[in-house]
Amino acid sequence: MDDNYSDSSDRGIDYPIRWRTNLFWLAPLLLCLLTGYQAIAQKVVVRGKVLNARTNEAVEFSNVVITGTTTGTQSDLNGAYALELSPGTVTLKASFVGYAPDSKTITIDGSKKVIVLNFRLQPQQKNLSEVTVKGKKERYRNKGNPAVALIEKVIAHKAQNRKEAFSFYQYNKYEKIEFDLSNISEKFRNRRSLKKFDFVFNYLDTSQVTGKVNLPIYLKESVSNVLYSRNPERKKEVVDAEKMTGLGNYVDNNGIKVYLETLYQDVNVYDNNIMLLSNQFLGPTAPLAPQFYKFVIIDSTDIKGVRCVNLGFSPRNKTDLLFQGTMSIALDSSYAIRKVVMGFSKDINVNFVTDMRLAQEYDFVQDQGLMLTKDELAIEFNLLKKENGMGLFGQRSVSYRDYILNQPIDLKRFSGLSTDINRDAQTRSDTYWAEARHQPLSSKEQGIYTMVDSVKKVPVFQKFMNTAMFLLEGYKPFGPFELGPVNTFYSFNPVEGLRLRAGGRTTTSFSDRMAFETYGAYGFRDKRFKYFASATFSLTDHNTYTYPIKHIQVSVQNELKIPGQELQFVQEDNFLLSFKRGPNNRRTYNQVFNIDYLNESKSGLAINLNARHIQQTPAGALTFEQFSPDGSLMPITNVTSTELTAGLRYAPHEQFYQGKNYRVPIVNKYPIIQVRYTAGIKGLLGGQYTFQRLMAYANKRFYVSPIGYTDVTLEAGQTFGRVPFPLLTIHRANQTYAYQPESYNMMNFLEFVSDHYGAVFADHYFNGFVFNKIPLIKKLKLREVVTFKGLWGGLRPENQPGAETSAPGQADGLLRLPTDESGKPVSFGLDSRPYMEASIGIANIFKILRVDLIKRLTYLEHPNAPQGYGIRFRMKFDF
Repeated sequence: MDDNYSDSSDRGIDYPIRWRTNLFWLAPLLLCLLTGYQAIAQKVVVRGKVLNARTNEAVEFSNVVITGTTTGTQSDLNGAYALELSPGTVTLKASFVGYAPDSKTITIDGSKKVIVLNFRLQPQQKNLSEVTVKGKKERYRNKGNPAVALIEKVIAHKAQNRKEAFSFYQYNKYEKIEFDLSNISEKFRNRRSLKKFDFVFNYLDTSQVTGKVNLPIYLKESVSNVLYSRNPERKKEVVDAEKMTGLGNYVDNNGIKVYLETLYQDVNVYDNNIMLLSNQFLGPTAPLAPQFYKFVIIDSTDIKGVRCVNLGFSPRNKTDLLFQGTMSIALDSSYAIRKVVMGFSKDINVNFVTDMRLAQEYDFVQDQGLMLTKDELAIEFNLLKKENGMGLFGQRSVSYRDYILNQPIDLKRFSGLSTDINRDAQTRSDTYWAEARHQPLSSKEQGIYTMVDSVKKVPVFQKFMNTAMFLLEGYKPFGPFELGPVNTFYSFNPVEGLRLRAGGRTTTSFSDRMAFETYGAYGFRDKRFKYFASATFSLTDHNTYTYPIKHIQVSVQNELKIPGQELQFVQEDNFLLSFKRGPNNRRTYNQVFNIDYLNESKSGLAINLNARHIQQTPAGALTFEQFSPDGSLMPITNVTSTELTAGLRYAPHEQFYQGKNYRVPIVNKYPIIQVRYTAGIKGLLGGQYTFQRLMAYANKRFYVSPIGYTDVTLEAGQTFGRVPFPLLTIHRANQTYAYQPESYNMMNFLEFVSDHYGAVFADHYFNGFVFNKIPLIKKLKLREVVTFKGLWGGLRPENQPGAETSAPGQADGLLRLPTDESGKPVSFGLDSRPYMEASIGIANIFKILRVDLIKRLTYLEHPNAPQGYGIRFRMKFDF
C-alpha cells in the first residue's frame, strides 16, 4: 500500500453524537427509573481493539472474523470492534493488508456477558496487485491518488445509482427506534433510591453495537408504504401503523416522536449534504468531498459475485462536520456503492455524542437495480461525552420489502400530504403487528411496553415527574390546574417597582376541548392591579395545543407594556428580563379585549382572523400630547382603537416539539412566509382612528455545508392613514442583556417609529469551521457566529408631528413623539440612512452559552445611543 494512504494518525475513525435542548432532559430523568441486573443472555459480546504492535496505534478497517467462516466484522477508526457470539470455543483472527495476522482462541461459557479481547498486529512490507505498502510516509495529496480517482468515478455515476433513477418505485417499510439507558453499572443498580423499580432489572440487555449493558426505556414502531414517481417527481409515504411507549400525561408522545424523527432522518449516502442530528454534514460523495476528506484504498472484496474495493474515508480536519468510515464500491461500469459503514470522529464539534454508527447495504432487486436492504443508525448520547459514563443509546433500524420497480403508479395516489397517517394507525391489533413486522421483536423489546406502563404507576415515579415538570416548565400541578410559571412570580421595573404575580392554566385532564388561563399581578410602586384571562375552545377532535390547531380564543387583559415589544416563548415579566440597560420607564397601560380564530392545516397553511379592542394609557415618563390646529399641545388620556386582522401563514413541512401546553418550532430548510392585513375602524366600539396596516414576513435557513448555515429573515410593512405614533410601527428594541435574534439589540425602546419600513436579519453560524483549525482552541469545541441587522423606513409627512408648526391644522389629531424630561425627543423617524448593527459571537461555550459582541453602526448621535460595544448572552442547548 502506498504511504499516501497509510498515515493512520490522520485518519482515525470514531463515532460521536448530539441531542437537542427540548429532549435532553430525558437523560437525567430516565436515569431515575432504573434497574439492577438479573438477566442471563444467550449470547456474549466479544469486543476490543486491533492495534499496531510497534506503535500501539489503532489499525483502522481491519477484519476480525471467526476462522473457517465468513462471520466477522471490521474495526472502526479507533481500531475498535464488537461481535456477538454464542457459547463455545472459537478462534478469532484479526488481519489487515501490510500486517501479519493475529489469531486468538477463546472459550465462551456464558458466565460473562462481555469479553474483552485485543489484537496486536506486526507491520510487514507486502506487495499486492492493487496496493503497495512502503516504508516511508508521504504527505497525503489528491493528485495521482487512485482512491481519489475512484471516488470521483462514484460521484460521476451518482445519478444513475440513486434510487431516484427509477421511473417509479414502491415498497413496504418497517421502522423501529429504540432508546436505552446505556452502560448501566453495578453501583447504579444497587442504589437504595431505585429499590421500588426492581422489576425493571429483568429488561437489561447487552448492546450488539457497543457491548455495554443497556436498559430499554423507549420503543417506537411504524409500518408504511412508500411511493415514488420521477416525472413528475413526487413522493408519498402512507403510515399504516404506529406504536410507541410513553410517559403518560407528563410529556407529549407525539412531540417526542417528531423530535426523534428530526434527529434520525433518512440518510442517503449519495446526497451532497446529509441531515443528521439537526445538522447538515457534507457527504463523502459530494463533488467537494475530495477537498475536505481523505480517501484510502484498503483492500478488495467480493459481494455476491461482484468484485468491490473497500474505500476508507475520513475528514482532513477531524473537528469538522464530516463523516468517516468505509464504503464498498463495485468495480464494474456502475461504480455503485454496495455497502457503507460510517460515523463521526471522536474529535468532531458535536455535543453530547460519544458514538455514532450508520450501516447500509444495497442489493439488486428484481434484477433491475440496487435498493437499500439494510439501514441501521446507532447513536450514543452522554451529557459530558464520557465514553465510560452512563448515557442514552438510540438505534434506528429500517427494513424494506415488497419492492415494485418501474411499474406506473396512478398519480391520484400522490394527492394530499407527502406523509399521511392512517386514521387507524395507532389502534392496530397485536395480530396485525405480528404479521406486519418484518422481523419479530425480541423478548426484551416486547417487554418494553409492559415495563413502561408499570413504571408510570409507581408513586415515587409520579412524584419525581411532577417535580421534574415543575423545574423544566415552571408549572406545579394541582389536579386539572397548574400554577405558574414560576419565573414570573417576582419581577421589577421602574414603573411598577416590585411586581408580584400568580396564575396558572388548566390541563388536558380538565378538558381536551377547552383550556383556560389566568393570572393576577400587583405593582407596589404604581399600586395598580393587572390581570389576564383567556378561554380557548378547540374545533377539532384533539386538544387546543396539538398541531394542527383549529380553535377560537377569547381573552381580556389589563397590563403594563413596553410599546413595540413582542416577545416569543417568554413572558415579558420574566424575572431575568427585569435587568435592562438605559432608561426604560416609558410604558403604557393596555386594556385589551381580543377574539382570535386560528385554523392550521397539515399542508402548512394557516388562516388567522382576529378582532381586537385596545385602549392605551401612558405610564411612567411617557405622555400623550396631541397637537391642536393652532400648534399648541394638549394632553390626552388614552388612544383607543378597534382593529380587525386577517392573516395567512405558509410553513411547508413545519414540525414542532410539542409540550403539554406549548409547542416550539423545529427549524428546517423550508421557508416560513406570513402576510397580515389590519384595518382600524373609527366609531366601532369607541375606536378613534381609521387606518390600514399591511405586513409581510419571510424566514428561511440556508445550509452552506461545510461552513455552516445562515438564518435570514425579511420583513416589510406599511401603515395607510394618519394615526398617532402608538398605532404606527414601533420597532422591536432590546434593552435586556439577553440576545434576541429578531430584535435590535443596540436600539433603545421607542427609539424608532415608522409608517413604512423594510428590515433584514441575518445570522451565520460557522459551526466551528474556523475555530476547528486553531490548535488548542479546537479542543474547546467553540463555534463562530456573525450577524447583521438592518432597518430602512421613515414617516410620511402626514404622520410627522413636527410638521404642524409650519402648517397649523395639517397634523390635527397626531401625538408628539416621546421626549425626555427636558423636552428633547427620544423617538425618531428614520431618515435616508438605515439603522444597522452587527456582531460577532462565540457559541457553544460550556455547550449551552452564546456570547455576542455587538456594535451599533448608525444613528450614534441619538440621545442615550450606545456608543461602544455591547455584550449579550443567550442560553441554548444544541448538538
